[in-house]
Amino acid sequence: MPQKNGRTSRRDIYQKLRQMVLTLELAPGAALSENELAASLGVSRTPVRESLILLAQEGLVQVFPKIGSFVSRVDPAQVADAQFLREAVELASLHALPEHLDPAIVEDLRVNLDRQKRADLDLEEFFALDEAFHQNLMRLSGHGNVWTTVAAAKGHLDRARRLGLHENASPAAFAAQHHEIFEAIVGGDVPLAHAAMRTHLRAVFSDIERIRAHSPELFAADASTVPVRRNVVVWE
Repeated sequence: MPQKNGRTSRRDIYQKLRQMVLTLELAPGAALSENELAASLGVSRTPVRESLILLAQEGLVQVFPKIGSFVSRVDPAQVADAQFLREAVELASLHALPEHLDPAIVEDLRVNLDRQKRADLDLEEFFALDEAFHQNLMRLSGHGNVWTTVAAAKGHLDRARRLGLHENASPAAFAAQHHEIFEAIVGGDVPLAHAAMRTHLRAVFSDIERIRAHSPELFAADASTVPVRRNVVVWE
């Protein structure tokens, strides 16, 4: 973890905990102990507590008085909201593509797609390539900076996407969809790219329904649901 003046910054702790939630290292519904998290990160409880407050403001952590703090379960409604934002921005960017595409960005996309085909690619490596691919598509339209805003709004969506990647075991189908989108763009067929992109982005909804059928505990069914403390904390 990055160090500043020999000490881990509060921002570093927040980013580390946020990444642990988004990558499912801290699973949806998991109980959070400030003491245990502080010990594992080698810091005091104060930056951990402050980070959990920030994550609660993002909807990634829930704090229940006298019960404890928990990783929020994936909320399909928040997934849908983030998906709506992402789809609106990414589809709009396709219609903003210039007549002559930046050759350097096109080459970056080709290299990215080649890396997505690697047989030894793990799911987190693929996820990073997926993010870079979509950000570079935004850069092609001249709106690459908008990606920061999109990325900040899609915590629940990213967890749902990762669950989908784990469910599908192989990212090959997603890589093929990326290739289809790319070829349509460089071929100048914006309507085809638009249709392929929309299908690609909406795949997360079928993933959620499939996963929820066998693992409903990962998803928020009712915003008013509160875990119950018995000998162990359980969700009902």
